[in-house]
Amino acid sequence: MNFRNKKILITGGCSGIGKIMARKSLERGIKKLVIWDINEETLAATKQEFAKLGGEIFTYKVDVFNLDEIRIAAQKVRTEVGKIDILINNAGIVVGKYFHQHTHDEIQKSMLINSNAFMHIGLEFLPGMMADNSGAICNIASSAGLISNPKMSVYAASKWAVVGWSDSLRLEMEQLGKNISFTTIMPFYINTGMFDGVKSKLLPILEPEKTSERIIKAIENETKMLALPMPYWFIRLSQGLLPLPIFDWVMKNVFGVYDTMKDFRGRK
Repeated sequence: MNFRNKKILITGGCSGIGKIMARKSLERGIKKLVIWDINEETLAATKQEFAKLGGEIFTYKVDVFNLDEIRIAAQKVRTEVGKIDILINNAGIVVGKYFHQHTHDEIQKSMLINSNAFMHIGLEFLPGMMADNSGAICNIASSAGLISNPKMSVYAASKWAVVGWSDSLRLEMEQLGKNISFTTIMPFYINTGMFDGVKSKLLPILEPEKTSERIIKAIENETKMLALPMPYWFIRLSQGLLPLPIFDWVMKNVFGVYDTMKDFRGRK
């Protein structure tokens, strides 16, 4: 998918990798950039900051926790911007605690924002892509959608849902003969503040700039699944070949994955 002269929508586009991907889209010659974010002030600041990069910028205050807001904003986008060519589902939250410490509201919010919202937003813009037989949808999941991890049970559940939904959509579009690409991204922790306090024994904490570039290139190349830094095939092969107790031992004692959230603080 070539970004030049296309229309792109990025959720959570005013911070972290969402903001970097928005900038990189403009640098690649995107015609119209649509940013959804919950913070009105950062929307205005981001629009002003990116104004010099060319392309039209449209910003919408949307709480993706709220289905009505998703529907209303999507209709505004179709009316004011037109058909979206590239959709990046990026907005997300994390509650880092043991499952029994969660409240019902925290569970509800995590699942609605991290997985349900992706589906509702996809449902709003996929039909337009299908009508034109062209488009790309990139869903930002997590390596937690592949590997279970203590103090991430609800977050992992939401990201496992995204991985399954996103790749099923890819197969559906292939079965229907539609020229729409789906890219599922499963990164390790990214140094954006969202996972402040995490510690990694062996695997590197990912840098936002390089990670964003990898994601944009994955969309351009129509890569189906991208896991970072461990390749998707390596994770799945290890899970398939190793007995569960041995896989757990490797993840805990070699890679240190199961202890990464012990000192989690998160973004304030």
